[in-house]
Amino acid sequence: MPGGRPRAFDPDTALDCALEVFWRQGYEGTAISDLTAAMGINRPSLYAAFGNKEDLFRKVLDRYIEGPGGFAARALDASRAREVAERMVYGAVELTSGTGTPRGCLSVRCVQACGPEAEPVRDEVAARRKAGEMALRARFERARDEGDLPADSDPADLARFVHAVTDGIAVQAASGAGREDLLRVAEIALRAWPSS
Repeated sequence: MPGGRPRAFDPDTALDCALEVFWRQGYEGTAISDLTAAMGINRPSLYAAFGNKEDLFRKVLDRYIEGPGGFAARALDASRAREVAERMVYGAVELTSGTGTPRGCLSVRCVQACGPEAEPVRDEVAARRKAGEMALRARFERARDEGDLPADSDPADLARFVHAVTDGIAVQAASGAGREDLLRVAEIALRAWPSS
């Protein structure tokens, strides 16, 4: 017995469109009508394919982390701790100031600008960001254990430092800072990196 009518849209393309809208406007700044217009679908199709706005946003976060924000997970594969930090910081510059993407960072924007009604979304984004910081901390712990970082290094502090720098880059980019300015910030930050 055949299922329902086939979808008249490509879910991956629609999800990419939703990603861009949320990235530009933030979670609370995005209305369902913004999403349906960008995705080229009606409300019933949106709900049937992706659930409500919060469900869709969670799918968008997955897509962001696997796609444009994927540089952070790939950075952990670098052979040296300093290279991990460099890939994170320079990756943030590329992501947030690129010509093909909105300025700033989706997750930073959504954590900063959410009211009480969007608390579950803010909590979700914060939990994912914390998980990323914990993965970075674990990578720096390994580096310290292998002698790639000084024995007195605090991996938790280093992970927080890298995240503070990348978040700051995202905020500056969203505020209009140019790529060259952000690269200088990255270079200054990396001068503070401990030598082994």
